[in-house]
Amino acid sequence: MNFLSAIIVFENLHELRRLCHWGPVVALTVIAVCSSMAILDSIIWYWPLDTTGGSINFIMLINWTVLILYNYFNAMFVGPGYIPSAWKPENQRDAMYLQFCRVCHGYKAPRSHHCRKCNRCVMKMDHHCPWINNCCGHLNHAYFTTFLFLAPLGCIHAAFIFIMTMYTQLYDRISFGWSTVKLDMSAPRRLHYPIMPFGVAAFAATLFALGLALGTTIAVGMLFFIQAKDRIQYYQTGEEFIFPYDLCSRWENFKQVFTWSGVPAGNGIEWPINEKCHQYTLTIEQLKQKADKRVRSVQYRVVEDYNGACCPIRMGLITFFRMPCTEEPRIKLTKGEIIFATRGTKWWMYGDKVLDEEQTKAGVRIRGWFPRRCVEKCLYDSANNTAASEEKKDK
Repeated sequence: MNFLSAIIVFENLHELRRLCHWGPVVALTVIAVCSSMAILDSIIWYWPLDTTGGSINFIMLINWTVLILYNYFNAMFVGPGYIPSAWKPENQRDAMYLQFCRVCHGYKAPRSHHCRKCNRCVMKMDHHCPWINNCCGHLNHAYFTTFLFLAPLGCIHAAFIFIMTMYTQLYDRISFGWSTVKLDMSAPRRLHYPIMPFGVAAFAATLFALGLALGTTIAVGMLFFIQAKDRIQYYQTGEEFIFPYDLCSRWENFKQVFTWSGVPAGNGIEWPINEKCHQYTLTIEQLKQKADKRVRSVQYRVVEDYNGACCPIRMGLITFFRMPCTEEPRIKLTKGEIIFATRGTKWWMYGDKVLDEEQTKAGVRIRGWFPRRCVEKCLYDSANNTAASEEKKDK
């Protein structure tokens, strides 16, 4: 038992390393600043022990903070759930409908994808979120979505407190100064003694927290609507495609993710599906997409070295400022290498390096973003064209 306990403690400490990333650092800093300033300003503006309204306001503020942190940390540390290494379907014939993961040495179950950051195949992977430094998937989908829902609400409440605090403090100070000037005219004098001092520094801190709260409301609110919206991506292949996991009822879809126990329905491998589909409807569509991507990929040759830097200033200011806003990797390029590009922008491209046979057998795959100026499209020479025409004649 002591050995097992030591292993559990080690794993927990290992998970704490997720906090050592710019995403959680920024997110927790924003939560700490907005929450602490809202609590302090509530004491100044609406002292909770004087009125029922003040007490309710203060309790609601504390509840927002607790619920936001609870769902945030659960989304981070519970994780999405991972497909077991070397997994394969019970029926061997079903393997033909699935993609094989060379890294995990097993098949990708329906709705799963391999995450390069986590280096595992993730159950019902949605995306790898830098703000929680983890994937959003099967087990933490509800926590992540709830966090996205609660954070804007808490920030709206905090922003209201910030505005009311600055307004009342400035109004009281102006009223007090005006009354002092008009003492000879017997003007009513309004005295206000705040529980805590509200000087220039407190005003600046409140204004800064207000900016954070409004910015978070907009940014996280947009993420929530994107997350809540059904995103069905597929190519038009000339035939009707029905998303197999849409159960034709928003309530039924909702219950698959949000449960009273906090544990989502299903085991992360087999799923309830639409009556018009089967378990491998989506994986068959994904295989079609993958084959189509291979056909559409364009071969490029590297003509300029690139060190794989995220901020390549030497590649030009336009390339620097137009770099893709993503955590997807940049790959190092050496003149003469061949790359198959699958997508890109005017200034950047994304593709796979052509590797040697040993690397391919070992499951090595190098893909990522690189500046477009470093490559040029491969042109077939006359010898290749001649050989191709001869092959056609032979056929």
